[in-house]
Amino acid sequence: MMEYFDSYAAAYAPYKGGAWCYEDGCIYRGLAQLHAATGERRWLAHLQRLVDAQVSAGGELSGYSVEEFNIDHVLSGRALIYLHGLTGEERYAAGARLLARQLAAHPRTRSGVYWHKKIYPWQVWLDGLYMGLPFQIEYARMTGRAALVEDALIQLRTALVLTHEEATGLPVHGYDESRRQRWADPRTGRSPAHWARALGWLAMALVDIADLIGPARAEESGVARQTTALLQRIAAFRTREGMWLQVIDQPNLSGNYAESSATAMLAYAFMKAGRLGLLDTAAAIGRESLAALSHRALQADRHGRLRFGGICQVAGLGGPSGSYRNGTPGYYLSEPVVADDPKGVGPLMMARAEALRLGDIRKHGKEARRAS
Repeated sequence: MMEYFDSYAAAYAPYKGGAWCYEDGCIYRGLAQLHAATGERRWLAHLQRLVDAQVSAGGELSGYSVEEFNIDHVLSGRALIYLHGLTGEERYAAGARLLARQLAAHPRTRSGVYWHKKIYPWQVWLDGLYMGLPFQIEYARMTGRAALVEDALIQLRTALVLTHEEATGLPVHGYDESRRQRWADPRTGRSPAHWARALGWLAMALVDIADLIGPARAEESGVARQTTALLQRIAAFRTREGMWLQVIDQPNLSGNYAESSATAMLAYAFMKAGRLGLLDTAAAIGRESLAALSHRALQADRHGRLRFGGICQVAGLGGPSGSYRNGTPGYYLSEPVVADDPKGVGPLMMARAEALRLGDIRKHGKEARRAS
């Protein structure tokens, strides 16, 4: 797996032709986590080479506009904060300030939560909680702006209430405060199904926030309890092989399949929750899910090259143009399934890094010596 990550990063081409985007940010998160877990220079070298190609000397971000108000673009800013902490280079801090400027002006629902995007007005998606809130807390720590931490925690609590579906005990993918979207329930504003990757984004947001604010604040703010409750509920939907289905709560749905990116995200979240002491059984669940991915989704192609398959290429709700995404279970099963997409590979890197931190793979063990 580590050899796969190394060759993948060496050959990686920016997802959107070099424009600042969250897909690249998934790889940045994975590389940063591998570097933090192993201390190996190669992961930092990959990260810095890729990020540096998108950040000017003055901190401008390639292809990025504040006025687009796209919460997805904020995720990659966590790499800027990580690199600034290691190098002290001002351009990384300047890039982070640019993203913070977006958040300061980002439109919000009347309940106070960031819109997912300017083109998706009044909408809250679980994806966006991961894209924006951990960065906001990291930026607050970097700049000493405690009010930004409290704002992020309030947004998180509010979003969890707005998206919660009582019948399943799980949050749905999205919420439309305006009730104008065809996918939104006219009474609740909620979308109609539980997409596994949306829950993966949320689970990663929760464990990252719990880590950033520390155990006392996580307990006092309710983040610890919310994380534990979500993971306990999600654990009930694991397949016998240790993975999670694309439509997570419908195992009898024709065409439903074990989806790799969500499983990688949840493996990371469970292992991190175990490491943080949030749930006693979490680390074992995460380890088992990572092993399932290694055995079932990471396979050699006919040329002998490892490929990480079973990844939903993309899914969303509504859309300003083209085919309307209605958020039904059938819709989620209609999206293409691909290999080696960064939305799967980045979280797989993160999950492997968590396994290293848990001590499952020793830094000075046989594989680490071979890979370094």
